Amino acid sequence: MTIKLKKPKKYAVAKKATMLAAFGLMGSLPLAKGNDELIKLEKDPGQWVMQNKNYANMRFSELTQINTKNVSRLRLAWSFSTGALRGHEGGPLVVGSTMYVHSAYPNHVYALDLTQKPYAIKWQYTPVQNSQAVAVACCDVVNRGLAYANGKLFLATLDGQIIALDANTGKELWKAKHADVTKGETITGAPLVVKDKVLVGVSGGEFGVRGRVGAYDINTGNRVWLAYSQGPDEEILLDSDFNKEFPQHGGPGDGTKTWPGEQWKLGGGTTWGWYSYDPALDLFYYGTSNPGTWNAEQRKGGDNKWSCSIFARRPDTGKARWAYQMTPWDAWDYDGVNEMILPDLTVKGKKTPCLVHFDRNGFCYVLDRRTGELIEAHPFVYVNWAKEISKENDRPVEVPEKRTKQGVDTKGICPNAMGGKDQQPAAYNPQTGLFYVPTNNMCMNYEGVEATYTAGAPYVGANVLMYSGHEGKDDYYGAFICYDALKGKRVWEIHERFPVWSGPVVTAGGLAFYGTMDGWFKAVDIKTGKVLWQQKLGSGIIGNPITFLGPDKKQYVAVYSGVGGWFGIAVAQNLPPDDPYAGLGAVGVAYQAGLPKATTIGGELYVFSLE
Repeated sequence: MTIKLKKPKKYAVAKKATMLAAFGLMGSLPLAKGNDELIKLEKDPGQWVMQNKNYANMRFSELTQINTKNVSRLRLAWSFSTGALRGHEGGPLVVGSTMYVHSAYPNHVYALDLTQKPYAIKWQYTPVQNSQAVAVACCDVVNRGLAYANGKLFLATLDGQIIALDANTGKELWKAKHADVTKGETITGAPLVVKDKVLVGVSGGEFGVRGRVGAYDINTGNRVWLAYSQGPDEEILLDSDFNKEFPQHGGPGDGTKTWPGEQWKLGGGTTWGWYSYDPALDLFYYGTSNPGTWNAEQRKGGDNKWSCSIFARRPDTGKARWAYQMTPWDAWDYDGVNEMILPDLTVKGKKTPCLVHFDRNGFCYVLDRRTGELIEAHPFVYVNWAKEISKENDRPVEVPEKRTKQGVDTKGICPNAMGGKDQQPAAYNPQTGLFYVPTNNMCMNYEGVEATYTAGAPYVGANVLMYSGHEGKDDYYGAFICYDALKGKRVWEIHERFPVWSGPVVTAGGLAFYGTMDGWFKAVDIKTGKVLWQQKLGSGIIGNPITFLGPDKKQYVAVYSGVGGWFGIAVAQNLPPDDPYAGLGAVGVAYQAGLPKATTIGGELYVFSLE
């Protein structure tokens, strides 16, 4: 069902700035300071060398061979089994004439030679891992993808390793340990290469893990720096000019004094989402997760900084230039790890380097990425836990009866803990100035319970019951929307039976491609939201499609199928319907929506082209 809300309008963005934004070069080219090879390759629309296409996380392609006029002729060109049968997030990379494919645990990696029709396996690699990682992975054993730079591939494994492989041969070059599964630490996020460093986060916010980001030398594997999400300033790595323009957002000492006692040591704030980078400003951006535990009363005494926050850091040193917290003293599991998209937008008549973030808490934030100034914040889904984001202090204006408490079952909170959207990344089209966003439409009841910390054991502290949106009144659980971030309005929307857990790719051919959790891969008109083509795949889609040119100069579109992730854990792990609170609330809502009868497990790469 497509609902047309209004006609889209173009932002008044200069043509040159639009092109630079499309390529992630937010400023004049001579100022670029990132990895030279990646900056060059991300400008080639025929390749796909980063998980979200470019440093700016735009997921926009200039390719036009496949367009609104001929997409109905799209057919399956070939498929490839990944050898794993759990949730497949992220997407493949295409560098030159080679496609690099990854899987869920055990994290297989394949290099496919695309000069051979349809492909030939150049090499394959499976890391040796500690199988204990499977037991402590919170929300499925997913992996959000590989990173490439300077002839090397970088794989982050579920058990906490970062491994460098020779991109041509698959030979293991080095590996380093970044996370400890005995403490409940895992890695599910994709690394990002900036200059000569690979940036890696950590998962495990439901195990009392203390979140952090590390930088490793891409040539040696030596760790260069490590920056925590909370704790003493010297461990968070605050720069001398941290938040100097907006001290009301927080400052020195907040990493400990906004927590009761030493609760910050178990404080969550994990860093398992997407990373982006501005070469002109030489800053990289990412978000932090929920604080530990989910029971807010055990963390009473302050904002619990810097959980649920956006950080801007200097890649050479890890020093934090600024940070902004979306959900102070989180009481709903509103992780802030979703992607930071870096367009240049016209704000009050002036071209402004922006950061756009669609948060789990249901609000879309537009910030000045130079300073962390909050420009706009609007709900992009139905929100009732807060009235608005105050323009006076940049904090949410909470609805008191929706704040969760220990021993109290707070009902009808929207969005639910999975958020207005989870990790599934949005896309930005610089030609329309609009965002294309996969969203959830769900609410919840939430009861805080006392949690006791034991290393390597769950440290959750809440019972959560989930159901459909608008306090359970809706008959759909997700929507794919076209959104104007500065105006805070939907242009059009497509209601979907299940949450849209697939990040879209948008193209200059006028199309947006995305997948559904019951396995439909769709192409829609970016102007109207009309579905122009769809194909049923073997399993639900939670991966992010890409598009590229093959050696034959034909345009292809590729996507993983393989249901899983938090919402899909009931199917991925074959969990019974007996306990609706199981899977951190996912089991009840998945059976309510009917997902176990709509799809089954899988692990396949599908590649499409025009017939």
